[in-house]
Amino acid sequence: MSDPRPNLVRRTPFPESVSRAVVTPLQPSVVYASPDPDALDAQYEGRAQGYTYGREGHPNADVLAQMVDRMEGGTGGIITGSGMSAVTATLLGLLSQGDHVLGSNQLYGRSLRMLTQDMPRWGITATLADPTDIAAMEAAITPATKLLLVEVVSNPTLRVADMEGIERLARERGLILVVDNTFTTPYGFPAFERGADVVIHSVTKLLSGHSDVTLGYVLARDAAQRKAIYDTNVTLGLTPSPWDCWMAERGLYTFDMRFERVQANAAALADAVAGHKAVEAVLYPGRPDHPDHNRAGALLGPNFGNMVSFRLHGGRSAANALTRAAPMVPFAPTLGDVGTTLSHPASSSHRGLTPEGREALGITEGFFRVSVGCEPLDLLVRDFTAALDAAA
Repeated sequence: MSDPRPNLVRRTPFPESVSRAVVTPLQPSVVYASPDPDALDAQYEGRAQGYTYGREGHPNADVLAQMVDRMEGGTGGIITGSGMSAVTATLLGLLSQGDHVLGSNQLYGRSLRMLTQDMPRWGITATLADPTDIAAMEAAITPATKLLLVEVVSNPTLRVADMEGIERLARERGLILVVDNTFTTPYGFPAFERGADVVIHSVTKLLSGHSDVTLGYVLARDAAQRKAIYDTNVTLGLTPSPWDCWMAERGLYTFDMRFERVQANAAALADAVAGHKAVEAVLYPGRPDHPDHNRAGALLGPNFGNMVSFRLHGGRSAANALTRAAPMVPFAPTLGDVGTTLSHPASSSHRGLTPEGREALGITEGFFRVSVGCEPLDLLVRDFTAALDAAA
């Protein structure tokens, strides 16, 4: 006797339509069916466009990659599961045992850890040098140096690298120049135009802009390097979620407006807190008192970014007082959100460094990094004034 119930296991074909969706469809499928082995061969050999398995690529990742590609002025970008997975895929894809990396000494905390603690376990050594001092960078190069990793604006001290000197050094010495463009974004610093070989982003931050996705992006100028990075990404399973890609695409549609608003707010907030008695120093590349202000103007034009850092008089007690007095400004180790967030690097991003290592970078217990958002400026000034009053 046949079962009268309908067969719900077999997939129902997606409805055909002469119209198309305005919003990119979300495609969560992990696997894709091909008509026969010949068609599968054609896909793997590049004779036909198609998808096979989600770890190897999917439509939502490709749509997002193409959007960031247009911003960076390249083609073939790869979306990864996080910003650090983009760093990982790049380093492991392009380096081998015995190679040496020259890195900025003011990279993101986890990038510093990877270079100094993880890569040596895999037979790859690294030296860190001051990216604002081209002589120091050159002195750190060894015969084994293959790659140079730098952030244009450092996290969290907002120092501005000597990118003209670094690009020239990489070209003269035949090094792969990898630029983490997360802070500056493609609109602040056109990395490929300025000589980068590989560009990395934490899409989690200002590009997506809403603190609800975790993604990375990497694009290499050279096709062989792109393939090496892609293969490493697939092999290690640094796979982006279709949902996160779909959400990040949505965030990018408002990037232009957010980019302008957060920079204007950051410049004004930096000036507003600079004179407060609780503040020892303010760091913002757009201010004339920033140590790299002239270089920032030459590299970034008017796009000094949305990040402001400051150092309080006093230590941990002042830091605790400030965060408790600003409950509407989330104290959270992130940046690039549509709303302003406050970060304390000594207890978050750079806690892995020794106290002496943090002190050498100027990251004291009273050091804060502010990712400025899109709120009304008077609201921001009011909140920070009250918090600084409490810290004082």
